[in-house]
Amino acid sequence: MRGADKLLEAVGTRPILRCIAERAISVTPHVGVTLRPDDLPRQRALAGLGVTYLDVTDAAEGMAASLRAGARWAMTLECDALMVALPDMPEITAQDMRSLIAAQAQAPRQPLRASAPQGTPGHPVLFPRALFAAMLGLTGDEGAKTLLRAHPPRLHVLDGQRAVLDLDTPEDWQAWRKGHPPA
Repeated sequence: MRGADKLLEAVGTRPILRCIAERAISVTPHVGVTLRPDDLPRQRALAGLGVTYLDVTDAAEGMAASLRAGARWAMTLECDALMVALPDMPEITAQDMRSLIAAQAQAPRQPLRASAPQGTPGHPVLFPRALFAAMLGLTGDEGAKTLLRAHPPRLHVLDGQRAVLDLDTPEDWQAWRKGHPPA
């Protein structure tokens, strides 16, 4: 993003981080957001939503640090699964999250992963409670790839390319905005 924070990019009038958190809050009262403790701009973007901030002091390690923080937090809750929803995917809707939760309930011991219609795996991903302890052992910037290889997820198709569309560059954002005028 050439120095810009992609999670503070606007979707309509709000930062994408806030939009995704608001969608999640409309689905479940338990929403945790992984943040570096000193990340005041992202904290301000989430102000007043009632999300739980999950401090990731070792964020430089990569995605695994956030996944470990999420798993530690989820272990304190009475929940059957942890949904990992990436905040740079603007087309994931609250209804998508609801449909994933409903699908997870059908086979609660297996991971579930959103996919595009052609079968390309994407996000969000739901990890069953039985894998929370294994998530604590994740390392590096590969996220949960090794865990998902060991415990292959069922795929849950989302319409269009929502499950795989993430915006990582200014060009990605510009192209996406051309097809999605501000709300």
